[in-house]
Amino acid sequence: MNYPLRKLAAIDIGSNAVRCQISAVLYYEGRYRLKRVEYVRFPMRLGEDVFASGQISPAKEEKFVKFLHSLKLLMEVHEVCHYLVCATSAMRSASNGAAIKARVHRELGMDIKVIDGQDEAFFINRVIEHLLEDNKHYLHIDVGGGSTEFNIYHDRRKVAAQSFEIGSIRRMQQEESGDANTEAQAELWARMEAWVREHARKHHVTRAIGTGGNINKIYSLSPAAPNKPITKRSIDTILTRLSGLSMEQRVNVAMLNPDRADVIVPAGHIYLSAMEWAGINSMLVPDIGLKDGMLQSLFEDFFDELNPHPETGHPAHLPVPAMQNHPAEME
Repeated sequence: MNYPLRKLAAIDIGSNAVRCQISAVLYYEGRYRLKRVEYVRFPMRLGEDVFASGQISPAKEEKFVKFLHSLKLLMEVHEVCHYLVCATSAMRSASNGAAIKARVHRELGMDIKVIDGQDEAFFINRVIEHLLEDNKHYLHIDVGGGSTEFNIYHDRRKVAAQSFEIGSIRRMQQEESGDANTEAQAELWARMEAWVREHARKHHVTRAIGTGGNINKIYSLSPAAPNKPITKRSIDTILTRLSGLSMEQRVNVAMLNPDRADVIVPAGHIYLSAMEWAGINSMLVPDIGLKDGMLQSLFEDFFDELNPHPETGHPAHLPVPAMQNHPAEME
């Protein structure tokens, strides 16, 4: 039987990977939900080029355009009614980012929205806020390939936010080249520490929330029960163990994808450091990210069109989808 579903899609062009999620809009017994029907992740690693040379290489540009073409075809097969494409730190920093964006629009008819850290935090906030408890104070940490976003929530309301150009790929490259301890990097790291300490103290932060592919993977390697916080000690233990493994062992013994194996430790140390500065001993790790906020935004923007029962008068607001982790997403 052909059961019609309205579908939305979000394409997140990150510094380490490009992710596409297609979700169906469900309405049942007075509640709207998003159900994931397709998820694709490809380790494009745009940041590897950009943070080293300042631009995306011709070879990677060709692969990038081909992959977006394949996602366009996938969305056509799924009959997606609305989609959103967002690019973060790598595309934002690339000297040829605007030219590649124009090429994608010219050849594929797809518009890429290049967003800054504030925009990224705005999207993620659309889903994070539903996870918070009343009268609680949270530090949200989101580590990407090129930048780290911090948000402070007080009683479900965001009261402070800051983005720093420190991410997993940047840190990995700096450590490999010996530039991680330069005066400029030390100053940037010190500014990040000062911001976290000041705002954690000012807003009496007692809980942490971590988002991003690396903390999701660390969480999956921990003994924490599903939906329970991971402790700072557990994160430190996992990072110590992974640091003692070669790349070959991380891939073949720890079963990490190559594009995760080399950045997970630098990323993990950012989460661990932020928890230390804030004086927080445990962290919630919900399986949500930028793409989920993008889908939430699409749903709200096109609610009148997507609403199968306009006479019900339901507000354009979607509860956080209860989606289970998928192995592909955890990598």
